[in-house]
Amino acid sequence: MKKTVLLSILVVALEFAAGVNAQAQQATKIPRIGFLSTTSLAVVSARVEAFQQGLRNLGYVEGKNIVVEWRSAEGKADRLPELAAELVRLNVEIIVTIGPTDTQVVKKATNMIPIVFAQDNDPVANGFVASLARPGGNITGLSTLAPEISGKQLELLKEISPKLTHVQCSGPRPERATRKR
Repeated sequence: MKKTVLLSILVVALEFAAGVNAQAQQATKIPRIGFLSTTSLAVVSARVEAFQQGLRNLGYVEGKNIVVEWRSAEGKADRLPELAAELVRLNVEIIVTIGPTDTQVVKKATNMIPIVFAQDNDPVANGFVASLARPGGNITGLSTLAPEISGKQLELLKEISPKLTHVQCSGPRPERATRKR
């Protein structure tokens, strides 16, 4: 489901960015996607394959009617700004990022090229989008933040493990309000 949503966002953004024209007699430009990852593409090979398969499912064949400019920092985050700048210089129609570190670097490199992030825990708090309902700007993607379902998640945990008394959150903690005494 998430892959389908991400790919749908990507296709709409590609068509918008490339200015796709429905007239058959006009030659269409082959869209170029920039793909940036901090980690080696071999490490995220399942995501890369899912991305490629999703494109194929939507009729995009790499090298035929779409070009993907693959860039990886190979685990060296200090290389990301150089790679992001390279994608901007290549004038790709859209840049896909894997995680928040990649997205932050690309955000600094361009405010014109659409950016689609594959996942982010809290894109609003990270400054990527204005809100989940209306991202604004040139950045969009999938958020794993879902506070509205936290109650249901706890209910399911309690159903699975009736003796459960404590749950520890591993994500970012909301700031606690302080009381005046």
